[in-house]
Amino acid sequence: MIANKLRADLLLTLTALIWGAAFVAQRLGMDHVGPFTFNGVRFALGALALQPLIWKMRQTRTREGGGPGIEPRRILRYGLLAGCVLFAGAALQQVGMVYTTAGKAGFITGLYVVMVPLFGLALGNRAGAGTWLGALAAAAGLYLLSVNEDFTIAYGDVLELIGAVFWAGHVLLISRLSPGMDGTDAVRLASAQFIVCSALSLAVGVAVEPTTLAGLSGAAVPILYGGLMSVGVAYTLQVVAQRDADPAHAAIILSLEAVFAAVAGYFLLGEVLALRALIGCGLMLGGMIISQLKP
Repeated sequence: MIANKLRADLLLTLTALIWGAAFVAQRLGMDHVGPFTFNGVRFALGALALQPLIWKMRQTRTREGGGPGIEPRRILRYGLLAGCVLFAGAALQQVGMVYTTAGKAGFITGLYVVMVPLFGLALGNRAGAGTWLGALAAAAGLYLLSVNEDFTIAYGDVLELIGAVFWAGHVLLISRLSPGMDGTDAVRLASAQFIVCSALSLAVGVAVEPTTLAGLSGAAVPILYGGLMSVGVAYTLQVVAQRDADPAHAAIILSLEAVFAAVAGYFLLGEVLALRALIGCGLMLGGMIISQLKP
């Protein structure tokens, strides 16, 4: 049991590392293509990468005498709803990164961890003292990270913050749609929402962004990382790991995505945060952890 939990924690840490480094890939990719085109192609690749996992899980379920699972029409309906919310969060995050750093984007996006229990109050969920303390710490950290001495906030940081609201809404939506699903149906839903998000992103990209084969070729490595590694591999690792991981541990470890984004931005993009911003990052990370330890 201890070995399984340790393995799960290590896999979740690897997941957070992959997701954190993806912020760098997202920045580099937009040197060649627009944000909507980048999202459209990477989510299409992510959906494609999940198909072998879905096939294998279906084979296992059949071999073990399981039923056919949730009907395709219901998966399609749920995927359409979740995919629209995912599109909004991903679009705001990607466009915001045109105007802010990978490290700041990672930390601001990570605020959804604190927002989820707060928004849950509107659904009748209870919030403990840790949730409120975590929210206060995260808010103070956001102020230090993003609000300048003249009390202005960067445009990109605003987009990332609005995007975090949609990420939190997406978590709450999935929590409403997924009860009763087994692992196979959960991954089918994930694939369906990725397809919807990809289709919407490509539609906007075709309408508003100049896209060329040369641009796609130049962005190939970041797109492949964002699609295959960030969406396909990391999602698979998360599904496997959370079978044995404690939910609170999982949330805390995955919040390290923000730290890995800042570290990757420093080493790969040369992004440097001032002392004030570093203190803000520390407060935000502390708020994320506190909100999960004492929810």
